Amino acid sequence: QWVYNILEKKAEADRIIHENPDPCDGFVLVPDFKWNQNQLDDLYLIALVHRRDIKSLRDLTAEHLPLLRNILVEGKEAVRKRFGVPGSQLRIYLHYQPSYYHLHVHFTALGYDAPGCSVERAHLLVDVIDNLEMDSMYYQKRALTFALRADELLLKKFQEAGRV
Repeated sequence: QWVYNILEKKAEADRIIHENPDPCDGFVLVPDFKWNQNQLDDLYLIALVHRRDIKSLRDLTAEHLPLLRNILVEGKEAVRKRFGVPGSQLRIYLHYQPSYYHLHVHFTALGYDAPGCSVERAHLLVDVIDNLEMDSMYYQKRALTFALRADELLLKKFQEAGRV
C-alpha cells in the first residue's frame, strides 16, 4: 500500500526527485529509506512504475521497453541534475526475487555496496533492456538463480517440495 500511496501522492510527495506521469511508461523516482540524503557515497533511489500490472522481472516483455528506457534515461538525468552524479557512477538494477511485488528499479552509487546489489540478486537495467531486445519473452523462458536467506518462507517451501 505504501507504494500506491507514493504513486497517488498521498504520502511522500515532497520526496519525489522526478516523475514521468505517463500511466503506461511513467514512473516516480524517490530516495530509498536506507539513504539519509546527507552524502552521495551511499546514494540510493528507487524508481516506482505507475503501472500496477507489472510485479517483477518475470513479467517484463518487449512491450515494456519504452518504460524501461524512460527509467534508464530520465532517471540518470534526474540524478545528474539533482545530485551532480553522472550516469557512469550509478548502478541501476532490478532485484529477483524482489522484496515487494510492484516493479521498481534501484539506483545506487557505484561505489556503494548496497544490500542485494550482488550478481545473485541484481539484474542491471541495461542488461534487462538488451535481453528483451533480443527476445521479447526472455524473462518468461530464462532460468533465474537467486539466493535465499535461511529464515525465508520461500526457502522452507522449496525444502518441503524437495527442490533444495
